[in-house]
Amino acid sequence: MCVCVCVCVCECVYVINLSSIKNCLARRLGGSVSWASAFGSGHDPGILGSLLRIPGGNDFVDIESKFALRTPEDTAEDTCHLIPGVIESVANCHFNHTSKTFVVIHGWTVTGMYESWVPKLVAALYKREPDSNVIVVDWLSRAQQHYPVSAGYTKLVGKDVAKFINWLAEEFQYPLDNVHLLGYSLGAHAAGIAGSLTNKKVNRITGLDPAGPNFEYAEAPSRLSPDDADFVDVLHTFTRGSPGRSIGIQKPVGHVDIYPNGGTFQPGCNIGEAIRVIAERGLGDVDQLVKCSHERSIHLFIDSLLNEENPSKAYRCNSKEAFEKGLCLSCRKNRCNNMGYEINKVRAKRSSKMYLKTRSQMPYKVFHYQVKIHFSGTESDAQTNQAFEISLYGTVAESENIPFTLPEVSANKTYSFLIYTEVDIGELLMLKLKWKSDSYFSWSDWWSSPGFAIEKIRVKAGETQKKVGKAIEEGEPAYIADGNVKWCGHSRKQFGSVFKN
Repeated sequence: MCVCVCVCVCECVYVINLSSIKNCLARRLGGSVSWASAFGSGHDPGILGSLLRIPGGNDFVDIESKFALRTPEDTAEDTCHLIPGVIESVANCHFNHTSKTFVVIHGWTVTGMYESWVPKLVAALYKREPDSNVIVVDWLSRAQQHYPVSAGYTKLVGKDVAKFINWLAEEFQYPLDNVHLLGYSLGAHAAGIAGSLTNKKVNRITGLDPAGPNFEYAEAPSRLSPDDADFVDVLHTFTRGSPGRSIGIQKPVGHVDIYPNGGTFQPGCNIGEAIRVIAERGLGDVDQLVKCSHERSIHLFIDSLLNEENPSKAYRCNSKEAFEKGLCLSCRKNRCNNMGYEINKVRAKRSSKMYLKTRSQMPYKVFHYQVKIHFSGTESDAQTNQAFEISLYGTVAESENIPFTLPEVSANKTYSFLIYTEVDIGELLMLKLKWKSDSYFSWSDWWSSPGFAIEKIRVKAGETQKKVGKAIEEGEPAYIADGNVKWCGHSRKQFGSVFKN
């Protein structure tokens, strides 16, 4: 007896005998399959019959994507597949009908294999939500084509995912409010298309550096957009280059779009760092180094899952240039938000562009400060590219010798800039500022000359929103601490200002 079985069921077009069909179904379901469950008995049509008899079942025939429900015990292997139209597959894979479901959609691949980040993300999701369902969408055969071809396939992959989600909702009354899609690169746009095609909106889509080429100027129905879910958040980590040619999409495509480190390039991803890591670890992680900034979006999200008590905070800003000046460290009226899993679901009419700094490795969180310095004096010439170092001392720790450069220094002007520390210093008590000796001024000239003086220093901590500062009166010493004026003695190379008003 010769039976023709669709590729979506058994991964082969022609299966010669019933025993082969039974074994094929068993492989896809991740367990043993009896003759009765495979082919039915009495009024039960069986798995194969179910596919052929479901009203509208032809809708499942053209699904090429596979849906593997991974487990906390085996985050790296697709051991059990949920097959749209096959009710038994859901039970056999132990799908939890009362918990959240995460659907992970990978991006373009050169090798035709899963990248190393997939099991890491699956493991982090299970660690944060142990009772959840983590489903990995396999569209590897379509994702390993030439990039423009794979980019075009995102529409078909999105349709596959939408059909799968609609089937779960209709067949099992599974609430779409429990569904969170996570798509990386091309997978982010596939997730958006899926969200636009579900019968009801899914709860959330997270775009992890959505792909830029072919999508930067695409209309909303063809890419990820805020309309694709109740809430859409996006991390942009590799937007370097002209629009349409950058690896990651540059324009905002969600309700909240976060640009870590400006979004263009990520710390630790330079060539020198890559050589150092290869020397230390070998070539095992060379693929991560090649696409370091693009993939950083995934690891930032993993970090938010694993370090839930200390989420990184991002700040709404009109431009990365304004953020670099420290002008955007406000949390009033939803101007700041957590990055990653614990983001506050703020839906505004316009997308919110948000920025933050990060470390070069996990944990990525840093602490942001705006420093404002007012220079006074009679010097008329502006000095350019003046190098400083600043040290912050707090109730818990200190962070010393943080370098920064002011593009211009001139009298009777206030300059604002952003600094950040990798350690939590607690409540800020004191700072020390060094105007570096190789700058235009020597310290002895600066302190003795009436041409320049620092009149005021103000500091705002982004994470705590506390503003602290002190006005320095003419002739006052270089060092002030604990609310009391203390002369600096003969040392003129540093001064501090107290921050408790």
